[in-house]
Order: sequence, then structure tokens, then C-alpha cells
Amino acid sequence: QVQLVESGGGLVQAGDSLRLSCVASGRTLSNTAMGWFRQAPGKERDFVAAINWSGLGTYYADSVAGRFTISRENGKNTVYLQMNSLEPEDSAVYYCAASLKGPGGTESLYDYWGQGTQVTVSS
Repeated sequence: QVQLVESGGGLVQAGDSLRLSCVASGRTLSNTAMGWFRQAPGKERDFVAAINWSGLGTYYADSVAGRFTISRENGKNTVYLQMNSLEPEDSAVYYCAASLKGPGGTESLYDYWGQGTQVTVSS
């Protein structure tokens, strides 16, 4: 069993940056792919970014490519999402997820989920 805890969300202004963290406990993340998803009020949960076990393979939704960066520190069992040039449309609850099957943009690939952290971007 894996427990994932996200942190780093908050209220910021458009153009600002935030870094989200996701710390895992219960097992090592070194052999798992990780992903970030987000869900805005009244909308479905959408893929944001994913990273393979080594950190050498990263994948992004078109809406965040060039602004967001996913990274990981396996020694700290932690995954990060650096978010720059934030826009009001980025406001959502951001979820961290772990996949034993490999990285990707589909929710069904992911076996474990965190509780989410709120990001609100004001205009």
C-alpha cells in the first residue's frame, strides 16, 4: 500500500509560480511512475504531467507544456510539480498519483492517489 500526500498549493496571482510536492510512504517510489492530475469545480479530472521511474521520461498536457515541470527525488520518495506563469484556468485541486504500470495520461494507469491540494490563481 502507498500513501501519497500533496502539499504546496495556495492562492496566487496570475503570472506567479508554485511548487507542489508529493511525498510517498508505505513503499519506495523508485520503481513507479508518477503523475499529476487536476480537477476544477464541475469538471472532470484531467491529466497534467507524468514522469517515469528514472525521471528521464516526462510527459505533459498541451495546456501546461512549457510552463510546468515535473521532477522526482527517489531518495526522498518525493515528486514535484513546478508551475510557472500560472493562469486563472490552472485553478483546480491537484492530485498526485502513482502507477505500477508506467507513466501516461490515463487515470486507469494509476494505482494510488493522494487527497489533493488546492491551487487558486486570481486574475
